[in-house]
Amino acid sequence: MFNATFQCPDLTTFCRLDGLGLEVTGQYLRPDRAVLACRVTDPDQWCRKCGCQGVPRDTVTRQLGHEPFGWRPTTLLVSIRRDRCTGCGHVWRQDMSKAAEPRAKLSRRGLRWALEGIVCQHLTVARIAEGLGVTWNTANKAVLAEARRVLIEEPNRFDGVRVIGVDEHVWRHTRRGDKYVCESRIGWSGTGWREWFWLLIRGVTRSTCGPSISTMPSL
Repeated sequence: MFNATFQCPDLTTFCRLDGLGLEVTGQYLRPDRAVLACRVTDPDQWCRKCGCQGVPRDTVTRQLGHEPFGWRPTTLLVSIRRDRCTGCGHVWRQDMSKAAEPRAKLSRRGLRWALEGIVCQHLTVARIAEGLGVTWNTANKAVLAEARRVLIEEPNRFDGVRVIGVDEHVWRHTRRGDKYVCESRIGWSGTGWREWFWLLIRGVTRSTCGPSISTMPSL
């Protein structure tokens, strides 16, 4: 590599945590997973009720499954500071909505990795759960919720789509004669859902689904 410009190693940037409002403060490598100790970069020191400045009270931790780097899962151990208002006594935690949804077990990057793995790489939910280091139910519920938010509930997902119809057919030869059967390209199966998500992510101008979009089952 000629004329390469190198920078100092930065685990926060390498793991794409800077976009989540987190900073890596330590690491613990285990044979089965990599654990990254993180802190929230946003101070969030002003009371949300009266507006007075708060003082540190204590610290709690929260574990999040993150996108894997290599062949073992990556787990984030986030330290969240709790502050107490000097005016009204209200106690609150640092806002980490950039990193994950409330009570979520996966980071936003972990959710994105899982959704792209199912849609683009055709990975199974079991493989996604193994890569994130979570249970099958946790991965399945998280992916379905993220797919509903990003794909199904997106109001502009059909912008530019001109035709929605059947794109496959087959002739079936039976004892009673030949029959023309229309088959839906996208349906209830796992393969069908992957194709459906793929079409929505790519923003195609011609989509293929069942006889009517109203007959598609909701997630």
